[in-house]
Amino acid sequence: MRVRFPPGVRFTGYKWLTIELFHNTMALHMPQVKCKICNKEFYIRPSHFKRGHGKFCSQKCQHEGQKTGKFIICDICGQEKWKTPKDIKNSKSGKYFCSKRCQTIWRNKHYCGEKHVNWRGGEFTYHRIMKENKIEPICNICGIKDMRILLIHHLDHDRKHNTVDNLVWLCWNCHYLVHNHNQKIKIKN
Repeated sequence: MRVRFPPGVRFTGYKWLTIELFHNTMALHMPQVKCKICNKEFYIRPSHFKRGHGKFCSQKCQHEGQKTGKFIICDICGQEKWKTPKDIKNSKSGKYFCSKRCQTIWRNKHYCGEKHVNWRGGEFTYHRIMKENKIEPICNICGIKDMRILLIHHLDHDRKHNTVDNLVWLCWNCHYLVHNHNQKIKIKN
């Protein structure tokens, strides 16, 4: 059965003490130290003090005191984020991000084209070039707009020459006519 003490009285195991007397007794036997985080004064047992304990007044202050990392600013969105020393050390690019989303945005901008691991000389980049230059996908001979039958033709027949001036949209039928029957292509300026 639990005993309820009257207000202002404590049982120390062998005697009943008032709160004031209890604190006076603790002051005689237990050193008073300051918390490293909040500078609050608190009592600590001498045996704990000898072992090097008693640096923090609470678990919250202890948690704050054991943090070893630092706040970094995300290179994409500018948000502040806590990173541990391990996270900071493991950054290959030297850039830090608040989330996978921001990291992916940076990676897609940085590792594209010739910097990408799977880059194979740029032979097959003509679709991207046409999209980036906003060239409307319409057949230059017959005017069909159906993307399912459109393809890109190289005017000089060199697949590696991928400049905007050398690329035109053609449908399958017109592409066949250009290669096999020397059909002329109308070049739009």
